[in-house]
Amino acid sequence: MKKKLETQFSTRQYMLSKDFELYYYNDPVRPRMALHTHDYYEFYFFLEGDVSIQIGQKVFPLAPGDIIVIPPRVSHVAVIHSMDLPYRRFVFWISQDFCSYLLDQSPDYGYLMQLVQTRKNYIFHNDKITFNSIQSKILRLLTEMQGNRFCKTPLVLLYVSDLILHMNRLIYERNHPERAEESESLYQNICTFIDSHIEEDLSLDRLSKEFFVSKYHISHIFKENLGLSIHQYITKKRLALCRQAILGDMSISQVYQTYGFGDYSSFFRAFKKEYGVSPRDYKDMNLLDPPM
Repeated sequence: MKKKLETQFSTRQYMLSKDFELYYYNDPVRPRMALHTHDYYEFYFFLEGDVSIQIGQKVFPLAPGDIIVIPPRVSHVAVIHSMDLPYRRFVFWISQDFCSYLLDQSPDYGYLMQLVQTRKNYIFHNDKITFNSIQSKILRLLTEMQGNRFCKTPLVLLYVSDLILHMNRLIYERNHPERAEESESLYQNICTFIDSHIEEDLSLDRLSKEFFVSKYHISHIFKENLGLSIHQYITKKRLALCRQAILGDMSISQVYQTYGFGDYSSFFRAFKKEYGVSPRDYKDMNLLDPPM
């Protein structure tokens, strides 16, 4: 990991920022800390070391990839057994005021923090692949926070939101595996429906009525599974069929009407954006030089 991202460890247990702070520590030697509390949330991402964590009166051994969430006023301290291994971790502090701000945007931000408050289960184990995805988001955020590039402030807020929501989803779906399976099944069923009705109206309103779920939920699962909006997915499907049909006996006007494009101008723009040439030019080029 880049040396410039490291912060020298301090025993300070109060925030300098009113919203959030993020640190990467890699300590060859670490001052002893006493059991302590603070008035903000602490997210502790354990990377490496021979370390346990004491929360209240209980001591928990740590493994690489563990995430510990410490709510305000809960006593805790890291217990170092040996310095034979480097002691590496990320520490993310979030003020209660900033948490309230996030909750005003959506209650989804608060799932994990409320979970640890109610269940007193502070430690979440992760496999290497899962933790790597979290670590990549942390590094992206840390790099942006320590830089001075244009758009820094809004990007930092975006990356903070992304990290927090990612962790909330991860733990929520771990605790509700049937929900994750339902979303995957719904996504597959909608894809099958689209393939079977590609020539028909496939508006979000229709899909919502067909599958008895909200338009927002349909949009969300497509963005999550493909990184595309459902409109983009349907358009790409239709354009692929149009491209094949153009080389057959159908006229271009028949093609775009058959596959759900309302008018030629919208079809022309979408086709040229996708394939770099107009429908007519594509047909002419392939008639002169048919694909192998």
